Amino acid sequence: MKIFRGLRKRLAPAAHGSTEAQGCALTIGNFDGVHRGHQAMIALLINEARHRGVPSCVMTFEPHPRDYFAALHQKPELAPARIATLRDKLLELERCGVDQCVVLPFNAQLAGQSPESFIQDTLVDTLGVHYLLVGDDFKFGAKRAGDYAMLDAAGSRLGFDVARMQSYEVHGLRVSSSAVRDALSEGRMADVAALLGRPYSISGHVVHGRKLGRQLAESRSGAGDGFRTLNLRFSHWKPAASGIFAVQVTGLMPDGSALTGVANLGVRPSLDPSDINGGRVLLETHCLQWPEALAQSLPTGEAYGKIIRVDLLHKLHDELKYDSLDALTQGIAQDCDDARAFFATLPEQAYGQTHRQTTRDRI
Repeated sequence: MKIFRGLRKRLAPAAHGSTEAQGCALTIGNFDGVHRGHQAMIALLINEARHRGVPSCVMTFEPHPRDYFAALHQKPELAPARIATLRDKLLELERCGVDQCVVLPFNAQLAGQSPESFIQDTLVDTLGVHYLLVGDDFKFGAKRAGDYAMLDAAGSRLGFDVARMQSYEVHGLRVSSSAVRDALSEGRMADVAALLGRPYSISGHVVHGRKLGRQLAESRSGAGDGFRTLNLRFSHWKPAASGIFAVQVTGLMPDGSALTGVANLGVRPSLDPSDINGGRVLLETHCLQWPEALAQSLPTGEAYGKIIRVDLLHKLHDELKYDSLDALTQGIAQDCDDARAFFATLPEQAYGQTHRQTTRDRI
C-alpha cells in the first residue's frame, strides 16, 4: 500500500500512453480500529475500483478531527479515546487490500475549508475521483456543512459516482468505533474481537523502559530473570483500553509462533511519572516463558528495536498502584498466575500460532 502524507496532484501515475492521470476510487473517514463495518466498506470500494480500473484509496486524518477541536477549545474531555495508533490503522488498511492511503493533517486550514472547495480542489483536481463511497452519517467541510446530498449533486455535475453505505450490524448490534471504544473501556475483549473481526492488538518497535524488571529480579532473591518486559509506546495520550491483560506476543520467535504473556497498558501508577518514558502511555508485556529458541536468537535477552505485535485477549483488572517494589512484585506474580489460568481454559489451537505478518513492515 502506498502512503501519502498530505495531498499532491493526482496521486496515481498516468496509464501507459495516456496523458490523463489515473485517478482513484475513494472512501473518507477516521477508520479508528478498522472494524468490521470499515472492512465491509473497503471491500465494496475495492470491488468498485477494480471495475473502473483505478486504484482504491482511503483518506484518513491525523490527528482525529475531534482531537483538533478539543485542543482548540482547551477541552480535552471532548477528544475521543483512541482505539489504534496511526501505525496499526495503516497496517490494517493494507491487510484489507487498499492500494493507497492519504493521511491528511487535520489543521485550521482543513477545518476551515468550505465543502465546495473540498469537492473541487481535493476530490476532483487533486485526487481525480471516479467513485466516492461514504458512510450514512458522513459530514464534511467547515462547520460540517457538506453532506451526502451535496456530494451526490456534485458528482452528477462533475462526473464522478457517489454511493452511501448503510450501517453494518453484527448480531443486531451496529458496528462502530464508538461501540468498540465502549467494549474496550469495559474490558469486554470477546465483544471487541467480534466487532473488529480479530483480537485487539497493538504493534510497534520495542523501546527502552526503566529497567524495573532487573530491580524486581533482585527483589525476588535471584528467582530467574524477574519480570523482564517488552515495552511499546502507545502514541496517543488517551487509549480506549487500559489495565492488565492476558496477551499473546508475535514477532519474537524465529518460526513466527506466539508467546503468551501478561501486559500493563496505561500510565503505570506505581512508577515515577518522570521516568524514561515521561509518563506517556506504555504497553509493558512480560512473556510467561522465554523459550530456548528465543534465548538463542536473542542471546543478550534484549529485543530493543524489534517489531512485535501484542494481542490483548482478556482483561484481568484495572491498573493498580502499589506502595513498594515488593508489593508490585507480588501483584505481577499474581497477574502471571491469573494469565496462566486464563490460557489453561482455552483449547491449545486457540493461541500460540499466528499468520499475521509483523516483521515485514515499512511504516
